[in-house]
Amino acid sequence: MLKFLSIRDFVIVASLELDFSAGFTALTGETGAGKSILIDALSLALGERGDGSMVRAGCERAEISAEFDTAQLPLLQSWLKEQELDGDEDVCLLRRTLDAGGRSRGFINGRSATLQQMREAGEHLLDIHGQHAHQSLLRQDAQRDLLDSHAGLNTQAEDVAASFKAWQTLHRRRVQLEQNAEAVASERELLSFQRRDLETLNFSVAEWNALQADHQRLSHAASLLETAQFGVEVLSEADSACLAQLNALTARLRAGLEFDSGLQDTLTILESAQNELQEAVYALRHYQQKLDADPQQLREQERRIADVMEAARKYRVPAEQLPQALGGIVARLDELGGSADLDELAQQDKAAQTVYLAAANKLSAARVKAAKILSDEITTAMQALAMQGGQFAVALLPLGEGNVHGLETVEFQVAANQGTPLRNLAKVASGGELSRISLAIQVAASRAATVPTLIFDEVDSGIGGRVAEIVGALLKQLGRRHQVMCVTHLPQVAAQADAQWQVSKAAQNGFTLSNIRVLAQGERIEEIARMLGGVTITDTTRKHAAEMLGIAA
Repeated sequence: MLKFLSIRDFVIVASLELDFSAGFTALTGETGAGKSILIDALSLALGERGDGSMVRAGCERAEISAEFDTAQLPLLQSWLKEQELDGDEDVCLLRRTLDAGGRSRGFINGRSATLQQMREAGEHLLDIHGQHAHQSLLRQDAQRDLLDSHAGLNTQAEDVAASFKAWQTLHRRRVQLEQNAEAVASERELLSFQRRDLETLNFSVAEWNALQADHQRLSHAASLLETAQFGVEVLSEADSACLAQLNALTARLRAGLEFDSGLQDTLTILESAQNELQEAVYALRHYQQKLDADPQQLREQERRIADVMEAARKYRVPAEQLPQALGGIVARLDELGGSADLDELAQQDKAAQTVYLAAANKLSAARVKAAKILSDEITTAMQALAMQGGQFAVALLPLGEGNVHGLETVEFQVAANQGTPLRNLAKVASGGELSRISLAIQVAASRAATVPTLIFDEVDSGIGGRVAEIVGALLKQLGRRHQVMCVTHLPQVAAQADAQWQVSKAAQNGFTLSNIRVLAQGERIEEIARMLGGVTITDTTRKHAAEMLGIAA
């Protein structure tokens, strides 16, 4: 609900700070005192358009800040998080500035926000009913939601929405496949050929690496054999072979040990080298024996390499990525499916449509019953609100194949007077009638309403006496479930309020300024007496005012 409102330099308000409470609050005062300024300021904070004329004369800019308690508004909290506009827990702060040149800025929880974002936030927070345009009940989606909430059909509506989305997903896929059947068939044929081509290649990265290594070895077999033979000759077979000379050296060192034992370390090192060289000779001879310089095998390897490189060029990938290319082809073939898949998809499409229609028809039947009940309740309330002979109807207008919300649109229609045709609620000409009709709707649907704060701007226009008392009683009743504020000229309405604020204006330093103050019980008697008696207030008028307050209490 609305907790706090600050207004600076707006129209004829210099500075005003107001704390709000729950229940029904009446705003009263002389005509022209500025009662509607409060509503205009709130409208501006909720994203309505403004211009430089709203800035108080002689000031650079106007500023309006409104603080709301959002503890009971989980949808708004989720929306604020999605928009990255969340702030302190369970608090939503809206601020709007407007300069004398007409430029304005909006803020939500201290972050810059567009007017559209402020309006969307405001739709969760507050409704203004009257001749001003900020009314959710004029929106078709709000009318549908109100009907469904009033009848407890929200869960059914969610089921219909889910089944519609599931059906449409299948339907769009089937239509797309049917429209592109020829292209799909051509693509499927090409992909099938490519799949067979790559599967026939039977390529693997491990095999490719081994193939390249073997090819390198075989293609250089003659050179490798020559190198091995050269090594054997140098180490063992040539006239001046390393091993022969090393053997001669070690023999002389052994003979020298008889005269000097200091040669032992050198001999040990050379004997180790002698053994290592002999092992190298054995290894080279073994390598010569196993090295296969088969030309036929080399040709087969070169043919295999050529096939792999040709496939890599054809599919425009490095050879090592041919397996991934095959995987992509297989995946795309699975997506395209076959003619049997198209038939199956058509059956799934039909089945999903059947599920949706069953849920939507069930919802439609429930809506028909709920629409009759809600229409009767609001029509009855209209009779008590000085609209005798008026009629209200919740019309269910059929849709072709339906949509995410069901098989019909919901439209609130009204006939303000007997004998006049029902018309769309948004086209009702009289602001006073629209305000009272809105009051009747809110009272009938108050248990399901989700907007916590309701403001009524002169809902008593054109009524008086007994009807005014009824309006006051209805507002008081509505105030038990919502925070309700009403701008009124009627004492019968003001007397029913849980709290009363007086709006007044006075000249200060050459400027006319408006002010609002909360009235104590004695001050309420005096204000209601003024509303009853006009210029001259007598003791009888005051007694009447006190009696009205007592009866209302």
